[in-house]
Amino acid sequence: MNTRFHKVKEQEEINVVAELGTKIWHEHYSSILEPAQIDYMVDKFQSANAVALQINDQGYEYYLIKDEDSVVGYIGLVMETDRIFLSKLYIAKEARGKGLASKAFSFITELATSNKKQAIWLTVNRYNSGSIAVYEKKGFIKVREQVSDIGNGYVMDDYVMEMAV
Repeated sequence: MNTRFHKVKEQEEINVVAELGTKIWHEHYSSILEPAQIDYMVDKFQSANAVALQINDQGYEYYLIKDEDSVVGYIGLVMETDRIFLSKLYIAKEARGKGLASKAFSFITELATSNKKQAIWLTVNRYNSGSIAVYEKKGFIKVREQVSDIGNGYVMDDYVMEMAV
């Protein structure tokens, strides 16, 4: 299995992220969130316009996860002063269970080390038990709970998790 991480730079790549994000969100979050909230959050955080804004104005870096010649997921992160905020790590349903999350975490950890960051942190929906289990297996610990108003009557009810590098 030949896995590569390709930094997103072009609009076509941003469109791939947005398309994959829409697919993954509807597959993964349908048991946790109402369809209207998924649509709202995809538009607000995962649409091509949102991803372009994050890259161009908010300091985000996106990476496509390629397995052989197929794009099977993506990473979105922000390099902060002393740590990395892992905003997004999504792998398509058909590509899960093949060790890609482990490869992605190795890639992110290497980015942290090479950029002299001390930790990686993320937020995860409190009811996303599968992802929480993966994060804990990789060494993340829950540091607090956080409820964020994201507009339109919706909130993100999350755990903040962190892993020292």
